[in-house]
Amino acid sequence: MLKEYLVFAILIGALALFIWGRWRYDIVALIALMATVACGAVPYRDTFLGFANPAVITVAAVMVLTEAIMSSGLIDVVVKRLAPATDNALLHIAVLTIMAAVLSAFMNNVGALALIMPIAMVTAAKQKRSPALLLMPIAFGSILGGMTTLIGTPPNILISTYRQEVVGKPFAMFDFTPVGLGVAIVGIVFIIFIGWRCIPKARLSKTSTEDIFSIDDYIAEVLVPAETVLVGKPITAIEEYITKEYAVLGLIRGNRKRLQFSEDEELQANDILIIEAGSKDLEQLINSAKLQLVGDATVTPEVLTSDNVGLAEAVIMPGSSIEGRTPARLQLGRRFGVHILAIARAGESFQQRLKNVRLRAGDILLLQGKSDNLSETIADIGFLPLADRGLRIGMEKGALKPVIVFVIAMILTATKILPVQIAFSGAVLAMILLNIIPIRKVYSSIDWSVIVLLGAMIPVGGALETTGGTTLIANAIASFSGHIPAVVILGLVMIITMTLSDVMNNAATAVVMSPIAVSIAQSLGYNVNPFLMAVAVGASSAFLTPIGHQNNTLVMGPGGYHFGDYWRMGLPLEILIIITALPLILWVWPLW
Repeated sequence: MLKEYLVFAILIGALALFIWGRWRYDIVALIALMATVACGAVPYRDTFLGFANPAVITVAAVMVLTEAIMSSGLIDVVVKRLAPATDNALLHIAVLTIMAAVLSAFMNNVGALALIMPIAMVTAAKQKRSPALLLMPIAFGSILGGMTTLIGTPPNILISTYRQEVVGKPFAMFDFTPVGLGVAIVGIVFIIFIGWRCIPKARLSKTSTEDIFSIDDYIAEVLVPAETVLVGKPITAIEEYITKEYAVLGLIRGNRKRLQFSEDEELQANDILIIEAGSKDLEQLINSAKLQLVGDATVTPEVLTSDNVGLAEAVIMPGSSIEGRTPARLQLGRRFGVHILAIARAGESFQQRLKNVRLRAGDILLLQGKSDNLSETIADIGFLPLADRGLRIGMEKGALKPVIVFVIAMILTATKILPVQIAFSGAVLAMILLNIIPIRKVYSSIDWSVIVLLGAMIPVGGALETTGGTTLIANAIASFSGHIPAVVILGLVMIITMTLSDVMNNAATAVVMSPIAVSIAQSLGYNVNPFLMAVAVGASSAFLTPIGHQNNTLVMGPGGYHFGDYWRMGLPLEILIIITALPLILWVWPLW
């Protein structure tokens, strides 16, 4: 009896940590796992059994397959051909939202958003529209699209695997489609015609990220005259003459501008330094080191580019190893040749010491580096480039290969010839053997924070069941539901799942709610299928906050959204989903 209450306490503590957001969700999941092991709810031998769960293997395989298809260039070609249909604002929203939903049905929905988001940014700038008009609808569309198939979102995979444990048979590839597609269609129609109007007008006033990054306010060209004490000293000697943060972004010597240089390089007379600093700090440096300001007090961002050095904007991915670290610790300049020029969060740029800013998921960074491989370098670091990558004119040779392999895996799964984890793992192996994707990219394309989250939370969810916690909850609900219609109980399960999904990771929500939903169904004598479907819909309906789903977090910075902006469109959307999903579930998956 004590163990079940300890597991309850651990889950409540984990929920509090998820909401707090100070620690990454994979770390929180590991804490919860270790706590359940420590209290004896999870046997030692089963501690890491979650990592061998078919759902975890399937999620990892889908991530790799998504990367292979994205790298082929095929999706880019399709997206770019549809993107010009953006003259009308309503059509602009519709085209990109529907594309995001369709792609999310068959690939990782974060990957789908990563494909559409740069196109949205470029087309928004071209049409002089705010990215905020497009990004929240696209993010919500990608989440809705993920509901429609087994592989569209991790919660569906987890729920399917759990069903196999309960009734001996998992959900098939398109078992989610009747309900998921109906919900997605209704949701997307709402977003296109009504939802986007709920975005605050203040967010729609900024027509591009140039309005967020005002770097020309604090970048100046400074001359090093012959009489200054800095001549013959390394560039780092500037630190002696300025008390606050600064950054040397470029060096002009003679007729040559260099944006990549060693900080130990000795300064020469008549060198011109491109320096980033606050106006008072810049004045202090000039006066104390006897430097001279060249021309106006500020320069335009174009001075930060050259033939082989360019600028790029990128957003920090949720779960990235970059989260929680500072630019000073990352040392991107030394490791990757990339410099952070500016940081924006929730639509506002930092006018402070960037070196010590603790980075968060959704932050936008203005980066400087070698232009020939800047986008690839940014992606390798763990950022999502926001500009149109422009790396391909057309499809790469053999671009259809990954699609063919992927379709074969889907057919094998849909026809039940192979279980999904075997079919998709085999597809990954086939892509490696066919040289479609290199081994290095296989491992780098997997979001290991998600894998750790799933592998850790599955035993925790199992502990809730084995200690009798789910039965306790189910019996409590059953005792109060004697005269309550089944549709109300089903709706409550969906609403509770939605609420949890809005404040914690949706996969973790599915792990916790699936056994509870099944216990409720069994205690009331109902079929488990409609209750599992209610959990599937609820877990994928994270529209009230930017923390409920990775895609919501990703668009927060580029869209300039605030935390309280999401519920304006998300709340009516979630109500509409409940109204749509409940009759569909009861029609497709009867209670008896």
